[in-house]
Amino acid sequence: MRICTALVLMALTSLAQAAIKTETLHYQSADGTKLVGYYAYDDVIKGPRPGVLVVHEWWGLNDYAKGRAKALAALGYSALAVDMYGDGKHTEHPKDAMSFMMAAMKNSDGAAQRFDAGLALLKKQPQTNPDKIAAIGYCFGGGVVLDAARRGEPLVGVVTFHGMLSTKNPAAPGTIKSKILVEHGNADTMVTPDSVVAFKSEMDKAGADYQFVGIDGAKHGFSNPDADRLGKVKDGPDIGYNKKADESSWSDMQAFFKKIFAA
Repeated sequence: MRICTALVLMALTSLAQAAIKTETLHYQSADGTKLVGYYAYDDVIKGPRPGVLVVHEWWGLNDYAKGRAKALAALGYSALAVDMYGDGKHTEHPKDAMSFMMAAMKNSDGAAQRFDAGLALLKKQPQTNPDKIAAIGYCFGGGVVLDAARRGEPLVGVVTFHGMLSTKNPAAPGTIKSKILVEHGNADTMVTPDSVVAFKSEMDKAGADYQFVGIDGAKHGFSNPDADRLGKVKDGPDIGYNKKADESSWSDMQAFFKKIFAA
């Protein structure tokens, strides 16, 4: 009897895993940059559903970002992990990551075009409801999605996890259309308290609908299980994984999405 039960459970688990479909999608931005996206959805769900863009950390489009797309698909969303660097490149070396990030952000218009290309690609997928799109971002990607909100992108909401809060292009009053959720580690040494104060002031002046969650004891990179290892490499950043913060921030995101997509 126990063997039969175990086999049934294994079969059900296999079916559940098989329901999540993934695809590598090639696309390009308006400036001709070749990009590689990672798309995930649950094929058991029929018809269009809300879509979520995932913007990677400064490491690039790695397995972590792709894993988040799959996790969103398992929650019932149409999810696309976008490429902000080109050719889907990624690294585990801090100097390379800094170089990739600086090159991507050197031209704010180019960065916006890469984000917009991913947004357009997600909207084209038959599983996506193009009127209900949100974006989440980690570290560098958090800054990307906040900048998208600042310039008035038609997103229902954006969520940042240990995201960069400063910007060269502050939001003008009335510009932000998206609801915003910020999940920030209070022990983050890479995003200073002054940056937090400036961000909140910017959002208040812009009239943004935002929530700011400060998590005690959480460092930069708190959501990534590889953060402890990546932070120990030579010249590595001050980052660290925090399981409790990872789980609470993901739970906050789910509640946020349920609310904004139900509206």
